[in-house]
Amino acid sequence: MSYPVRTAHDASKPVIWTVSVSRLSDLFRDITLEYDHLAQIEPLHLGFDEAARHIRERMAGEHCDVVIAAGSNGAYLKSRVSVPVVVAQASGFDFMQALARARRLSARIGVIQYQRPLPELAEFAATFGLVIEQRTYVTEEDARAGIDELKAGGIEVIVGAGLITDLAEEAGLKAVFVYSAASIRRAFDDALELARLTQLEAGRGRRPVASDTRRARRGLNDLRGESPAMERLRQSVVLYARSPATVLIQGETGSGKELVAQAIHRESPRRGANRPFVAVNCGAIAESLLESELFGHEEGAFTGARRGGHAGLFEAANGGTLFLDEIGEMPLALQTRLLRVLEEREVMRVGGTRPVPIDVRVISATHCDLEARVRDGRFRADLFYRLAVLRLALPPLRARAEDIAPLAEWALKHALAALDARPHPNLAAEIAACAPLLQAYGWPGNVRELRNLMERLALFLAAEPLQALTPSFLLAIAPELAQLAASSPAAAPAPAAMPAQVPPLPVRESAAEVLARCGGQRDAAARYLGISRTTLWRRLKEGN
Repeated sequence: MSYPVRTAHDASKPVIWTVSVSRLSDLFRDITLEYDHLAQIEPLHLGFDEAARHIRERMAGEHCDVVIAAGSNGAYLKSRVSVPVVVAQASGFDFMQALARARRLSARIGVIQYQRPLPELAEFAATFGLVIEQRTYVTEEDARAGIDELKAGGIEVIVGAGLITDLAEEAGLKAVFVYSAASIRRAFDDALELARLTQLEAGRGRRPVASDTRRARRGLNDLRGESPAMERLRQSVVLYARSPATVLIQGETGSGKELVAQAIHRESPRRGANRPFVAVNCGAIAESLLESELFGHEEGAFTGARRGGHAGLFEAANGGTLFLDEIGEMPLALQTRLLRVLEEREVMRVGGTRPVPIDVRVISATHCDLEARVRDGRFRADLFYRLAVLRLALPPLRARAEDIAPLAEWALKHALAALDARPHPNLAAEIAACAPLLQAYGWPGNVRELRNLMERLALFLAAEPLQALTPSFLLAIAPELAQLAASSPAAAPAPAAMPAQVPPLPVRESAAEVLARCGGQRDAAARYLGISRTTLWRRLKEGN
């Protein structure tokens, strides 16, 4: 069997293979047209064991940076091929839209999910008066059995991924495909970023690719807000950018720590085209992998080490800036190595014997009290003082109430534009009317939570263009705003009755409960909570 040959023209592009069967192939094909100028993308119309064998066979003599698959097919490949697999996930909005389409076909709906059900569908069904039966599957036989059982119980339409919809139609039922183009684009974006990072770490000598994909995309103008606190922050960014010293950024979740780090890089002499900005989250990478990711490794340094070794992120950031997010989560053993790198200005790869000189500015960030961790013996005092030559404390959103309404208006306009919807001509006045309610809330997720709320609000406003943005409507969409507002001196009026089309949302849930409601999808759970995936991971780990 012969396969496409990479030309010299394509050699600089990441290589991505898409694995799909049934109707998902058509969606992959359409989205590929939008990305083929950024990567060499090849479709594989295979599934499960056949796809795994095909990929292993080709990887013996070819190169692939990342594979994109979806649903059960993606989960199957993840543990059976050596190449990284990005699994496309259907979002909560995908399910809502799919259920809306299914409702037009029948009031009796079946949903079949891979491995785990969606707990929140019971509440959705009760709110809208639907009959929704759920089943899960692991194998194709499980899926067939579930469909037969639902059909025997009077279910007339099935919602699911490609395998499920094909089997449902084969059984004589109507079927609604759950994936949207937006979810598949998100998977392509993730795959493209992962592929480029893989190329960067492999040290293939294509520095222009590295500097292009690891550049700081945000600058001083992205630090929005006219409050005195934000003006002082921007002044500090400009001042600190002139210095080569380390910077420690402290701030709550969602307050914009990486945004500030990028702005410092963009304002500094290290902002040139070949001066990369490389970010790594020290809390999101397993301890066993973090050392290799930061410092690199030589061939044969450990089981599974890459052939030829690979450059770590310190080497990848040479000449530019390395941003160490959640530095407080770094294990003590690696803290010692990091201190040595900062002092000696050279890095030793895992399993190596030759130090590699580096010229890197380090900016670190944390949400926790590092000085308290030093006192508790969980963080090295000498490393703390080495990292904190310059310090920045980011103000939480609740401390700059005058910025909340303008930020909400800006975020809502962008969210509406993403949905191809126009904002109301009097949007500024409507936001102003909602300002007391927005300002009374504590915003534990800070600007990220505000932005996520505006995305949620935009979805409903886009669906009902004539709906005015009033405090009661805002509370119907975001009842969590009433919690702190109720005890605030500036409490807003009690919410009016919730519109029939808006499902009631739970107010206080643990991270684990929200994750279960979102069917185990961490991206969706993090968006719902207004926090980052890393913070969600940390809360799950702490049992919060």
